[in-house]
Amino acid sequence: MLRVIACLLSIANLSLAIPAAFGADAYPAKTVRIVVAFAAGGSTDLLARSVAQRLNEAWKQSVIVDNRAGGGGIVGSDHVAKSAPDGYTLLLGTNTTNAVAASLYAKLPFDPQRDFAPITEIATIPQMLSVHPSIPAKSVRELVALAKAHPGALNYGTAGTGSTSHMAMELFQSVAKIKMVHVPYKGTGPAMIELLGGHLSLMFDVIMTSLPHVQAGKLRTLGLSSLQRSSITPQVPTIAESGYPGFEAIVWFGLFAPAGTPADIVRKVSEDTARALAQPNLRELLASQGADIVASTPAVFSGRVTGEIGKWRKVIQDAGIKPE
Repeated sequence: MLRVIACLLSIANLSLAIPAAFGADAYPAKTVRIVVAFAAGGSTDLLARSVAQRLNEAWKQSVIVDNRAGGGGIVGSDHVAKSAPDGYTLLLGTNTTNAVAASLYAKLPFDPQRDFAPITEIATIPQMLSVHPSIPAKSVRELVALAKAHPGALNYGTAGTGSTSHMAMELFQSVAKIKMVHVPYKGTGPAMIELLGGHLSLMFDVIMTSLPHVQAGKLRTLGLSSLQRSSITPQVPTIAESGYPGFEAIVWFGLFAPAGTPADIVRKVSEDTARALAQPNLRELLASQGADIVASTPAVFSGRVTGEIGKWRKVIQDAGIKPE
């Protein structure tokens, strides 16, 4: 009888050990989907495809990008939040979907903190503060002085309420103590067209789309929204060094898994993504687009997300911003 009991206990212990033995070591055993909550062709989509290709090569397993656009990123994010926490459905999230949305919308079908397991911050992209050449300001200080001298005379375009371009401008107005007129569009593309045509005074937009117009003399850039200058525009000062220390309103991208995903799988994806991002060809590609690679640990990225949620909650509440 004792031998039978000992045998049964051994079998039980073995069965308990199987999940651990076949966790991260066996992952991935099938196709992994990286959900992008925006349409194909945008910066989030392009970054996801670059990472997916490298992970595909590293894992010898299919890694595909699944575009699920809608609701300003809510549809795709909700899909991942409600997916099985097994590491086979991931989200390439942004500060819009995983930080701003938490305070912008009174009711979300998911909780940006509770329902996701942060894996790694992948990259950041600074935004350029650019004005139409008809605006006489040649620096951030001159722009602020102009706005204070003519309250409400300047208007700025954004990709819509709650977008990164909108949040950057609201933060800028808050720290500079100025007020300008917000003109929201359905994307930065239409807003940029209006700015180039002189129908808008200024706007924030990511460096890769603003820079060609600045180089062509169609726009004048006054500063970057990052804490450090960009390697591709070293001559452009940051807003932080232009009289507003600590100002930062970058676009960031990171990988998330559904909450409850095993820690060993989260760690494996984080470490393998960091190795992929260290490849010279990928670093050069992202640098040419004005992106800075981060590759943080799950713990560091989690802290980043928490800090961003608090930061933008204050901006949204102070400005009284409501979703469209």
